[in-house]
Amino acid sequence: MRSSSIVRDKRGYILLMVLVLVGVSLMSLAGIYMYSCTNSKLGQRANDYYSALGAAEAATEKVMAQATADFRNYGAGYLVQQLDSYRHAIPTANESGVWTNFHFMDLAGADDRTEVQYIASPDFVPLGGSYGQLKAFKDKVRILSNARTLATVNPVVGSVYQDIELTKIPVFQWAIFYNLILEFTPQPPMVIYGPVHCNTNIYMNPQGTLDFMNDVTSSGTIVANAISIGPLSIPLGGTVTYHGRHDSGVSVLTLPTGTNNSPAVVHQMVEYPPAAENYLSTIGQLRYYNQADLIVLVSNNTVVVESGRWNNFATSLMTNEVSFLVSTNTSFYNKREGKTIRPINLDIANLVAWNATNTAVRPSLAMHDVGTIYIADFRTMAATNESGIRLINGGTLPPQGLTVATVSPLYIQGNYNCPNSALGTTNTTGTVPASVAGDAITILSTVWQDTNSNKVLPSRIAADTTVNTAIIAGIVSTTATADSGGVENYLRYLEDWTGKTNTYNGSMVCMYNSQIGSAAWGLPANSGGPDHYNPPERHWALDQNFQYGSKLPPKTPAVVVLNRAYWRTPAAFSTNVIAGY
Repeated sequence: MRSSSIVRDKRGYILLMVLVLVGVSLMSLAGIYMYSCTNSKLGQRANDYYSALGAAEAATEKVMAQATADFRNYGAGYLVQQLDSYRHAIPTANESGVWTNFHFMDLAGADDRTEVQYIASPDFVPLGGSYGQLKAFKDKVRILSNARTLATVNPVVGSVYQDIELTKIPVFQWAIFYNLILEFTPQPPMVIYGPVHCNTNIYMNPQGTLDFMNDVTSSGTIVANAISIGPLSIPLGGTVTYHGRHDSGVSVLTLPTGTNNSPAVVHQMVEYPPAAENYLSTIGQLRYYNQADLIVLVSNNTVVVESGRWNNFATSLMTNEVSFLVSTNTSFYNKREGKTIRPINLDIANLVAWNATNTAVRPSLAMHDVGTIYIADFRTMAATNESGIRLINGGTLPPQGLTVATVSPLYIQGNYNCPNSALGTTNTTGTVPASVAGDAITILSTVWQDTNSNKVLPSRIAADTTVNTAIIAGIVSTTATADSGGVENYLRYLEDWTGKTNTYNGSMVCMYNSQIGSAAWGLPANSGGPDHYNPPERHWALDQNFQYGSKLPPKTPAVVVLNRAYWRTPAAFSTNVIAGY
């Protein structure tokens, strides 16, 4: 009996253990099941989140593509006008059926919207990297999208924002900037201080030494030879030394003129606008005429000086004020053009005096000086005559600076924007921001005489002259029958400068071909060519004032560059970045 009792006890124990083990197994299976379910949900949630992130990024990229194209082609002003349009841009089913699986929201949670913020900055900051010492104004656009995956048990929101920098680089940051082929063919030694850029090829064929103290960049190719299509056969004889980098194949740098940045299109910036043009159009915003404080209009019988578009041309100067500033009763001969120039003379000294006291436009300009003047010549010209704008008595400019623009050739006579103590030097601490823009730029020395202009070269002896201003002008490009004269002849001369010095501090910008002053460059008289000039000692330098935003000339144009700054995955409906992402 005792034995059978023991057996029963053992069987009971074994059964109990089996039940315990089964229970433990069931509990383990339940745990495993719950764990698997939780993992599955977490996995699905993660998948949904990353799908939502991808959708949100796609939304930001859609806006990014349009905004960047608009900025490059049309500039910041146009982009700002399009902000509301960008905010309505989301991926659609017409683009791909996959987008029906997502719901898009802006920062505040508004449906079918993308957050687009424009943040303007007045700071003038270094660009760094491939842009070397250049500085720029940088505005920012922030593009943010929240996207939610639809048709899921636990909808989750993914958020992405991208910042893009809208970089505006004033063209006067370069010592030399060409939108045409750039040729260096100087005979005497030449030193270039400041960066150099060309949107096409650069040809290097100096006969002496040519030193670049800063970066040289070409969107085409830097060629160690003369241009092949020219009529002159000049053997390689000099040396080129680069003290900075010299890179070919860099990005083209363009003004915001639309999709076409050709020289002919860019030339419109100095042209009088057509009657039907919208001044808010891309070209309209770039035109000097539409930006001018004061406009001078000269026809066969009248001279009108009026306020600019800023007050809808509402103010016209009195006759005595007009005659104080502008005269048209002189002429001189231009031996390069082979024509008599009938200049519109703008007396800068009188402008300074009038600027300080006039009651015509000064009160409307919030008591600041006239800073930008546009001059248009509508006079009928005989075939032997040519238009020209001449700046005289310009040693001292208005204290806040001056820009003069015209579609005509422009002549600067005498020292310009330079205190007597700094004549012949690179010291521009006493100057004011200045620029001129025109068809071509000719320097007439301090001793120029109109009465001698048609005489032989020995009757036109120059004197040392200092000019401190940025310049936008055209050239006559090299062809099979004519040579451009190289960048060393960007500034034109009509005198015998032998042994004399032209000191120039500024920035030389060539955006287009000359359309009025279109006679080809000729060889100096001592080389058997036309007797219109002998070259000066050229002491040229980049005006270091242009490294400061507050010292740039009025209405300085800027090339536009766009950079991606940041890509982030913030928490939903915020700009707070999630750690680890």
